[in-house]
Amino acid sequence: MTTVSDSVVVEGITIHNLFKSQILAHRQVGKYDSLMILNNVYIKHKQLWDNCYGMIFGANNASKFNTSTGMIAWNKTLYPENKTLFDKKARELLAMNLDSILTVNLRKFNKMVSYKPKAVISILFTPIQGIGFGGCNAEQFALELNYENNDLDYTVNKGIPHELNHLAYEPNRMKDPNHDTALAQTIDEGFACYFTWVFFDGNIPQHEAVENMSEVEWKWYLAHEKEIFQKVKRYFDETGENPLLSNNKFKLFPDAPKTLFYWLGFRIIEAYVKSHGANSWKDIYNLSSEEVFKRSGYGNQFGG
Repeated sequence: MTTVSDSVVVEGITIHNLFKSQILAHRQVGKYDSLMILNNVYIKHKQLWDNCYGMIFGANNASKFNTSTGMIAWNKTLYPENKTLFDKKARELLAMNLDSILTVNLRKFNKMVSYKPKAVISILFTPIQGIGFGGCNAEQFALELNYENNDLDYTVNKGIPHELNHLAYEPNRMKDPNHDTALAQTIDEGFACYFTWVFFDGNIPQHEAVENMSEVEWKWYLAHEKEIFQKVKRYFDETGENPLLSNNKFKLFPDAPKTLFYWLGFRIIEAYVKSHGANSWKDIYNLSSEEVFKRSGYGNQFGG
C-alpha cells in the first residue's frame, strides 16, 4: 500500500488516493493514527468534505464530514468494520497498477482535448455512499470505492475519461441558454460516452462505452430505436423531470436497460461524426446542443 502515491497530478488535474491513508491509519494493531486521517484525508481535500459531503447528506450528517472530530470518528471504525471488503478493493487497485493507469490516462486526455479542465478527484471510502463517481463541482469530485456494485476496473479505466469529458465540455455547454433542457443533458451524457469510445481508439465495443452495457442490452435499443426517437423527441425542450431523462420513473419504455438518454445521446453524437468526419467530435465542445442535434441529421431516417 505504501507504494501507491498520495496523489497523481497531470497539468490541471489532481487525483488524491485518500483510501491509502484511510487504510494505513490502522496498520499498527490496536492503534489508530488520527493525525494521518486529519492531514492526509480531511485537509487534503477539505473542499470535498466540507462543501459536498457536508451538504448533500443533510444537516444531521454534516458534522461527520465538515469537522475534524467527525472525520476522525467515523474513520476510526469504518475500516476495521469493513476490513475484508476494503482490503479486497485495495488489492484490485494495486493489481491494476493504479498510479500508472491514472498518469497514462490523464496525459492522453490532455493531448486529446483543447480545453484543459482543472479538477480535483479523490478515491476514497465513505460511511454514506451516494456520489458513486461524481461530485458537486470540478474541484469536489469523488470515486467511492465502497459504492454498491462498483466495478473498479471499469470505473478507473472508462469512468475517468467519461467524467473528465464532462468537465472539458461544461464551460461551453453552460453558455448555451438551453443547457438545462432534456436535449442538452442527453447530448452531454452521450458525448461523454462517445468520447470514452474514442479515447480507446474504438477498440472497445460501443455498448461498453455506454454504462458498460451488454451486447444484448445494446441490441434491445437498436431494435426499438425508431419508436424511442418518435416518443421522446417531444421532450427535448423540456427541463426538469420528464420521460426522456427519467425513464425509470415514468416507464415510457419499461423494458429499457440502463439509462435511455445516455444511449440516445451516444447515437446522436455518432450520427454527427458520420456526417462530418472522424475527428468532428471535437466540434462539439464549441456547439450548442441544438446545433449538434440539427447538424447530426439524427432522426431523419425515422421521418424527422
